[in-house]
Amino acid sequence: MKRLILPLLAALSIVLYAQELRVIPYPQYMQADEGMYAPEGGVQTLYTDLKGSDRKELLDYIATTSLPLKVVKKQSKAHVRLLLDGLDPSFTQPEAYRIEITPQGADLYACDVRGLFYGWQTLLQLDGQSLPAGTGEHSLPLVKIFDQPRLQWRGWHMDVSRHFFDKEFIKKQLRMMARYKINRFHWHLNDNEGWRLQIRQYPRLTDSTAYRPQRLWEDWGNAGRRFCSAKAANAYGGFFTQNDIRDIVEYARKLHIEVVPEIDVPGHSRAITAAYPNLSCTGRAYENDVLCLGNEETFTFVTNILTEVIELFPYEYLHIGGDEADRSHWARCPKCQTVMQREGLHEVSELQSWFTRRLEDWLTAHGRKLLGWDEIMEGGLSPRATVMSWRGVQSGIEAARDGHDVVMVPWQCYLDNAQDDPTTEPRGVGGYVPLRTTYAFNPVPDALNETQSTHILGLQGNVWTERIATNSHAEYMIYPRICAIAENGWTWPENKSWERFYTFALDEVDYLHAQGYNAFNLAAEKGDREEAQGMIEHLALGHTPVYTHQPSPKYPAHGVGTLTDGERGSYNYQEGQWLGFENEDLEATIDLDSLRDLHEIYADFMQRADQWIWLPSAVIISASNDGENWQILSNEPWQVDYDDPTIRFQRFGWQGTTTARYIRFTAKASGRTGGWLFTDEIVIK
Repeated sequence: MKRLILPLLAALSIVLYAQELRVIPYPQYMQADEGMYAPEGGVQTLYTDLKGSDRKELLDYIATTSLPLKVVKKQSKAHVRLLLDGLDPSFTQPEAYRIEITPQGADLYACDVRGLFYGWQTLLQLDGQSLPAGTGEHSLPLVKIFDQPRLQWRGWHMDVSRHFFDKEFIKKQLRMMARYKINRFHWHLNDNEGWRLQIRQYPRLTDSTAYRPQRLWEDWGNAGRRFCSAKAANAYGGFFTQNDIRDIVEYARKLHIEVVPEIDVPGHSRAITAAYPNLSCTGRAYENDVLCLGNEETFTFVTNILTEVIELFPYEYLHIGGDEADRSHWARCPKCQTVMQREGLHEVSELQSWFTRRLEDWLTAHGRKLLGWDEIMEGGLSPRATVMSWRGVQSGIEAARDGHDVVMVPWQCYLDNAQDDPTTEPRGVGGYVPLRTTYAFNPVPDALNETQSTHILGLQGNVWTERIATNSHAEYMIYPRICAIAENGWTWPENKSWERFYTFALDEVDYLHAQGYNAFNLAAEKGDREEAQGMIEHLALGHTPVYTHQPSPKYPAHGVGTLTDGERGSYNYQEGQWLGFENEDLEATIDLDSLRDLHEIYADFMQRADQWIWLPSAVIISASNDGENWQILSNEPWQVDYDDPTIRFQRFGWQGTTTARYIRFTAKASGRTGGWLFTDEIVIK
């Protein structure tokens, strides 16, 4: 977490030439000179003083890159020299490195093989930037770079449960992650939709729940969420053998990426309870998606699984999920209630916390650290647990203040969100998160003091695959936004520049396409909803509405004045401009202070069936001169289509001529319990 401090940096500024050198993530300090190092025949040879297995693995890797240099035995004969240097006081982290490229050659220094590896990623990106396109020879620009990461956790998360992504896909992505100095792979291996990891002691997990008859997630849900065997007609899915796991973990290790497995319990466990129904509260398969915490067999089952997981994954962190457990089953379960009474627990959230603490004690005894989604904080946080804060950043702030380590993964880091107009983009899971939004995210909140900030380990980009069924679709969602995740974790905020990064990202997309990755075409980006790109002037501006039903505190936007502040909502309902009503009508009365001539009144609404956001079933607009006697200007009914998968933004309103002081805008809820009504502005002209 220590910053790279070199006295030289205070005196020197980054010159224009450095801004033209494309490196993602951007180094902490880079000063370029005019010119290049381009020996006759191009850069061809390499020397390193590395020894043993580190030497062999790094050289084997270099031989597979776009700069496959010939290794020479004499340092004086090498064009590029990779040197261990433990004396430089600026190298406070094992991933730090220093590059000096002069007319005499290129020197890469580090105190650890990880620093040499990451410095090599920078050299790969610098190669050829100083020569015209098509020259064909390897060259390097003259430059000095001092670099080390801001944060220790820079991750990529992949859900392989909702849809199975095979070993070769995972390896392909890991290789590209190394280019961006990503050092964690969070692997979501089980969920309601399938179990993807071979467990020797419990073979029914993969025999019974690694395949399903329907390929698409929605079709599987509509058909009753049943699994099938691998031999069944139309069987879709798959799993990783333990040899597959070892292969991928070893492949990642050589790329200096730690693999963090997730075994999601006690919720998201339909695959478990389908294979072993005795572990559910009812003892019957397919009746709920949570494990019975009152059954001691559950703890034995989970720890037996984790015993095999620990054998496969040698790193300190093990993710136990812990999110979105339907605790209502425990409230009705005699076994769970018995445990609660025995342990003096009053809330079912405390029951989950009790289970989590037991797992943490077990993991600690086996040399591992427990990591979980922020729901593990509810009912009392386990004393040594690390929190992955996904429901915004507030849980992460609270955990860090209490002395717990935190990985930040709020909606800005969810790569399954659409990155352009969601009405036309391939379907994802959440809302709208363009590259700029991801890049703007600061994983270390200003609300934390210096000591508390040290508990922010880093961030990661999450890919959930409910609606991502193919390799090409997954890559489309990952790239180039993972580049923004990488720079947010590596580069200090004062060294970041959106304008520079965007220019680099455009070139990087071309590189990704040339390497066979289906990256989003950033150059063709349309951008945010047109209405959200400027203020709108109208008669109700600044006149705070009075609500019959108060907005939900879950989506308060900017408060009760949101609907008359002149700001329109973006494509993203989570961004803070959409005012939300849950199971309630919107009925807002606006006092214009005096009689006004009126010609148009309208508001826009959103529908996202996947997020239970529906258009209103009717919109009624009324006007009054005195606030007591009302005239209905329009009454527009709407047939809500609950199954419409498209994302819609629809305007409801009135046009005509009238005079009034008061306007009442009523939007009737869809009628579905748990449904949301979202609007962004009531416009009166």
